[in-house]
Amino acid sequence: MQKKKKFNLSGPIAFVIAVLVLVVFVPLNLIFSRHDKVYDMTPAGKYTLADKTVQLLDETSDKQIDIYYLAKLSYLRDSRAPYFLSLYHTLDALSKRDNITLTCFTPNSDPATCSELDPTGSLGTDDGDIFVKCGSVIKRIDGSKLFQKDSNGFQAYAGEEQIASAIKVCTSGSLPTIYFLTGHGENSINDRYSTYANLLKAKNYDVQELDLTQADAVPANASIIYLAGPQKDLTNPETKLLSDFLDNGGSMSFLIAPCETEGRFSNIEYLLEKFGISMDYNIVSETKSTFQLRNRDGEQSEKYFYVEYPQIASSAENVTQVDLTSELNVLVNDGKYTNGISNTRSFSLLPETAIQNSASLERNAIVVNLSDENGDYSTISHAMGGDDITAATAEGKLNKTGLAFGYYSFNKVNDSKVIALGSTDIIDNDMITDSVMATETLALFSNTWLYDSDVEAGIGNKENAYDTLAFSDKKQAESVLGLIIIVPAAIAVIGVLVWLKRRHA
Repeated sequence: MQKKKKFNLSGPIAFVIAVLVLVVFVPLNLIFSRHDKVYDMTPAGKYTLADKTVQLLDETSDKQIDIYYLAKLSYLRDSRAPYFLSLYHTLDALSKRDNITLTCFTPNSDPATCSELDPTGSLGTDDGDIFVKCGSVIKRIDGSKLFQKDSNGFQAYAGEEQIASAIKVCTSGSLPTIYFLTGHGENSINDRYSTYANLLKAKNYDVQELDLTQADAVPANASIIYLAGPQKDLTNPETKLLSDFLDNGGSMSFLIAPCETEGRFSNIEYLLEKFGISMDYNIVSETKSTFQLRNRDGEQSEKYFYVEYPQIASSAENVTQVDLTSELNVLVNDGKYTNGISNTRSFSLLPETAIQNSASLERNAIVVNLSDENGDYSTISHAMGGDDITAATAEGKLNKTGLAFGYYSFNKVNDSKVIALGSTDIIDNDMITDSVMATETLALFSNTWLYDSDVEAGIGNKENAYDTLAFSDKKQAESVLGLIIIVPAAIAVIGVLVWLKRRHA
C-alpha cells in the first residue's frame, strides 16, 4: 500500500505568522509611540512624578511657573545614557501642566534669554542648567546636581527633587535673603563687597543691605545677617533686635577685621558671648618667613600667612554635628586654593563657667595658626583698639601661642548659629588675594550651614535598584553558580540533541 505524502507546512505557517506580526504589532507600536505612554516599572518611580511633587504642583496651580532647560529636550530621549530618560519624563510631565511653560534651548542659541535669566551675570548659564521662574523670583539649578552618585557609587536621579525644591522656593515669593548690616562704617555690597555678594547670589541667595537703626525689627525673610567690617559698635536698639533674632533661631556671620576703636565693641561682644566666643582686640603677624605669604603687590608680608582648618572628629566624648572644613581641606590638598589669611584679629573661647547656656552650645575653631615641627608658634599679636585690659592681653598672652582666627558656634536648643572670622580681606574687592582664597571659600561654605538655600521637597534622590546575591563562603557560591549555569546549559544541550534526532520526523 502506497504511503501518503506528508506536507511540511512549516514554511507557509512561518510566513503567515510573520505577516500577522507585521499587521498587528507595527500599527500598535506606532499608536503607542504617538501617545508616548509610559509604564513605569522602576522601584523608585524614576519615570513618573512622585506624590509629593504632584501635591506641590496642585498647591501652586494658580501661579504661572516658567521652566527653562538649557539644552535640547530631544537629547535626553535620544542619548545613549539611559538614565537621562528620567529627567526627560520629569520635564515632559511638568510641561503638560496648564500653569507651567517649558522652554528648551542651548545657551549659545539664545543669549538674549540667558541675559533675562541672569541679568547681573552672577548666576551663570551653562549647558544643562535649569532655571525656575515665578514672578520676579528666579532660581538656578546647576546641571551637575541633577544626577548624583549614591552611597554605592551608582548614578542616582536627583532632578525631580531639585526642580520641586526650586518650584517651592520660587512660588513662596522670595529667595532666602542675606542682609549686610550698614551704619557702622562697613563697606557696601554694591562697591567693595560686590564680588562676594555676587558669589552669594550664584548660590541662590538674595543679597540686600539693612540699616537696623531705621527698622523696627529684623525683616521676616532674613535668613542670614552679616556684620562685616564695622568701624564702630552696634547701638543698644540694634543689639536688642539682633539678640531677639538669634534667640529665635537666626543665623549671623561676624567678619570683624582689626580696626582702631575708641574703647570696646561692647554690644558686638555681648552677641558673641551668647555663643561662648570672645573677641580679641589685636592684629596678628607671622614672624616665620616660611609661613608668610605674598600681599597684593606680590611682596612677602608678615600680615599674610598660612593657616590650618581643623577637621573636627566625632568621638564618644565629642559628638559633633558640624563639619565645615573637610571639603575645604580636600581642595587645599589638591592645590586648588592657598590656605592663608591676612590682616586678621584672633578670637578666644570663653570658659564654660562664664557661659549661661554652655551645655547647649557646640563650638569649635575653624581657622588656626600653624606651629613648626617642634610644636612652637611664631605669630605675634599687636594691640589694636579696645582698652588697657585688652591691650595687655594682646601684647602678652596672645604672643607666640596657638590662636584661632575663626569659630563656629551652634545653639542646639534654639537652632541659632554663628560664624566669627577675624578678617574682611576675604570678601573685599580691594584687598583679596590668591593667598586667602581658601578662607574666602570657607566663608562661602559656611553660608550653607547657616541657612541652606536649597529647600528640601522631601522627594529625595531616586536610585537604581540592583539585585545581588550574598554567599557565606566560596563553596556555597560555587554550588549556586553551578546550579545557575550548569543546569540550564545541560537542559539546552538535551534540547538540541532531541531536536537533532527528531528534526526529520
